[in-house]
Amino acid sequence: MKSAALTLLLLAAPALAAPPKMDGPTRAWWATTSFLSSDAMQGRDTGSSGHAAAVAHVVERFRAAKLQPAGEAGGFTQRVALREVKVESAGTSFAILPPGAAPQPLRFLHEISVRPDAALPPSLEAGMRFGGYCSPAELGDVRGKIAVCFGNRRAGLPMAGERLAAATAAGAVGLLNVDDMGFTVEPPRWPEAYARSLRAAEAPLPPATIPLMRLSAASFEALIAGSGHLGAALLTDGGKGRPLPAFDLPARLSARFTTSQRKLAGDNVLALLPGTDPKRAAEIVVLSAHLDGYGEGEAVKGDSLYNGTFDDAAYVATLIQVAEARRGKGFARPVLFAVFTGEEKGLLGARAFLRAPTVPRASLAANINLDGIRPLFPLRSLTMLGMEDSSLATTVQAVGASLKISIHGDREPERGMNRRTDHWPFLEAGIPATAFMFGFVPRSQDEAIYRNWVNTRYHRPQDDADQPFDGTAARDFNRFAAKLVEAVAQAPDAPRMTPPPPGR
Repeated sequence: MKSAALTLLLLAAPALAAPPKMDGPTRAWWATTSFLSSDAMQGRDTGSSGHAAAVAHVVERFRAAKLQPAGEAGGFTQRVALREVKVESAGTSFAILPPGAAPQPLRFLHEISVRPDAALPPSLEAGMRFGGYCSPAELGDVRGKIAVCFGNRRAGLPMAGERLAAATAAGAVGLLNVDDMGFTVEPPRWPEAYARSLRAAEAPLPPATIPLMRLSAASFEALIAGSGHLGAALLTDGGKGRPLPAFDLPARLSARFTTSQRKLAGDNVLALLPGTDPKRAAEIVVLSAHLDGYGEGEAVKGDSLYNGTFDDAAYVATLIQVAEARRGKGFARPVLFAVFTGEEKGLLGARAFLRAPTVPRASLAANINLDGIRPLFPLRSLTMLGMEDSSLATTVQAVGASLKISIHGDREPERGMNRRTDHWPFLEAGIPATAFMFGFVPRSQDEAIYRNWVNTRYHRPQDDADQPFDGTAARDFNRFAAKLVEAVAQAPDAPRMTPPPPGR
């Protein structure tokens, strides 16, 4: 969609009614959602006391719902040991150094950021060269310089990894990606909550790279001042995929980095609803959502607590609701209720579970993951992630049809959503898996509402329990999820992966 059209859609986005109309089960679901995403839970950042409190609540709810512990040592949890690298705001600074003029500071996390890396140098000062999309053919001589690249996010031009590899091979001492504001399906936003990364404690340190930085489009003009080029024109051309020039910048960039490291841990919550058919006891259906959020971060409109109400407290609440509705009464197949940690930092809890599953790995028959679901308008259609990868699509479509919900594949694959939720490690492991998003008709009011939510609430403090939503849509999705779990757990045959087409 073109930027102008998207702007008109956002301006036309109607306000949602509040408070939403809800039936009894939906009010109970919303009460659980509101509790898990209350300020008392501190945004449930992995390793935080708020996350631990949320874990304890989920465990108690699963126990009361007569689920069996399926974690470590006969309990409901699985410990996920992690290591953190953080770039500290105190002691980290950036500045443009124009020739013969005063330094121009860039505000960390608001105009510029850097990827957390234990190998970041204490300081960096170097000249800069704009290399267009930063393919090897475009870069030119960047030895000892910082390569400034248009941060393309669409197929057909160098992507992030390709830019980094090209700049490193060419001898650059740093890489600065400038935001692609033409990527309107998920526009770049500031501030970033923080600059911190987590990895599994047992994982080796990733290979050190040159500092990888990100610059806001609003700061690009100041960066290239005196070069004879217009920043707005370059960003417009880049957003349309047009050829870009390569040129040296008059200014230098100065940076100072202060990093910290620590060990921490989060918990997965794992609870089993045993099956009733002994012949299908080794065909476990995993129903999952993630408990972690962003926690405390940079303030947006005066609020620095990222509550994560729809991402993903609401769908942990759905798991609780499904469990409570069953009250220990099983389906033919067992259902493992999995509430993962560390999703926001790289699907860490799901990956930890698959590395060391607390049930036989060979018995994992399918994963239904609930994340990325925003009940903002009537539920007419759902995007099914991983639709082409397994026979789950047939079951999902049948359940959808029974509820008058149309099912379609991912219409915005450039966002990479299929790799960004906890179902993806299951697909990587060859286990049928899926996740969902609300669908909409292009250029409709529903799309305007959806885009507005992504722009103003996604990974923002404004994703809290005070936001408006469509209570009927929430009810309808929860009914869909419960019916889908039943259909997969009761089906005569277990789901199977779909062989990829030749050449895929």
